[in-house]
Amino acid sequence: MRWIASAVWAAALMASGYAVSQTAQAKPASAPTVQHITLPASPTALLPDAFDGWVQAAPPQALSDAAQADATQAAALKEYGFTGGAQATYKREGETLTVRVLRFQDVSGSYGAYSFYRQNGWPKEEIGAGATSDKNRVLFWKGATVVDATFSQIGPMSAGEMRDLAKRLPQAEGNRAILPPILAFLPHNSLEGQTIHYAEGPSGYAGSGGVLPPQLVGFDMGADAVTASYGLSSGPATLTILNYPTPQMAAAQENRIQAYLKAGSQAQPAWPKPLVDSDQASLAVHRSGPLVTIVSGDAIPDESHRLLEMVHFEANLTVIPGESESEVAKTGQLLMGIATLVIIGGGAAILLGFFLGGGRALYRVARGKPVSSVYDEEFIRIDLREPEEASGSLSKEQYPKG
Repeated sequence: MRWIASAVWAAALMASGYAVSQTAQAKPASAPTVQHITLPASPTALLPDAFDGWVQAAPPQALSDAAQADATQAAALKEYGFTGGAQATYKREGETLTVRVLRFQDVSGSYGAYSFYRQNGWPKEEIGAGATSDKNRVLFWKGATVVDATFSQIGPMSAGEMRDLAKRLPQAEGNRAILPPILAFLPHNSLEGQTIHYAEGPSGYAGSGGVLPPQLVGFDMGADAVTASYGLSSGPATLTILNYPTPQMAAAQENRIQAYLKAGSQAQPAWPKPLVDSDQASLAVHRSGPLVTIVSGDAIPDESHRLLEMVHFEANLTVIPGESESEVAKTGQLLMGIATLVIIGGGAAILLGFFLGGGRALYRVARGKPVSSVYDEEFIRIDLREPEEASGSLSKEQYPKG
């Protein structure tokens, strides 16, 4: 019984210690709220004073508004999330280099603006995250930044000089570094390089050669669009993918686009030139989840429709972290923990009692005694006789006289 009492007492101590630790964890010290303020980068931070022998001819000009950066395409820059920029002129041995840097909220905006300014057919360059060139003009993007450089005279080292400038540009971090997910749905077979154009609004879509009227796309519903050219064996084709927030919105827009294409010359608004120049038998619309895909161009219907079917949306379920546990839930977990420890401790004490008690019973049986000591006839006896009597010796009176 003493063993059982000790085990129960130890279990109670363990439960109390667990309760104290859980209480301490349930009430963490509240950290002070810190508000981070992001300031726009200064022109000096965007453009270096000098690089590869190029030296600024004058302090850089800050571009705080999209109209300052590009007066004719200010609406498109705003759609891509323009936040600021800078422009500077560099001199080196009589040559001139004009550099314009545009900053955006995230990589989606910078890539979209890069694809907006890049024309189909411009050769690809290995600068930054993506680059192209047109005679003495070099255009590239990295992170949330787009760089548009114009040389007075292009040279064999011009690309290397732009790479050195690209190394000085910061990388985007976190969610700002994620490319538009819609790009992953473009088929790669027969895709012509440097023809992808990404748009987040009507101005960017129309300015980059969209095949549909911008008002028919539904940018006001939160849609984004990507357009790419494909060199099929029977002729060129243009694939347009529209991404909507929900499949229901995509289904509604699919019906509108199909009705618009069926209207032909009676359609309102009138067909844009890319639709007019397309083979009407090859025009088709397909929906997969929140994606609506349109194919146009001069390819035969079998090939163009096969390209259309290659766009497939597959939803990937992810675990979204829920809210933190409430105090009631934490208290319930604490009580359950204490009860569990008490049950475990009590069970251990019972098992220990059976083990020790059973061992003692087996030991007594082996010695020929009863299982329990209750049946033992044992008592304490006090011997009050004289020492001589106790030892069995005779007293004086008991000895014979003489």
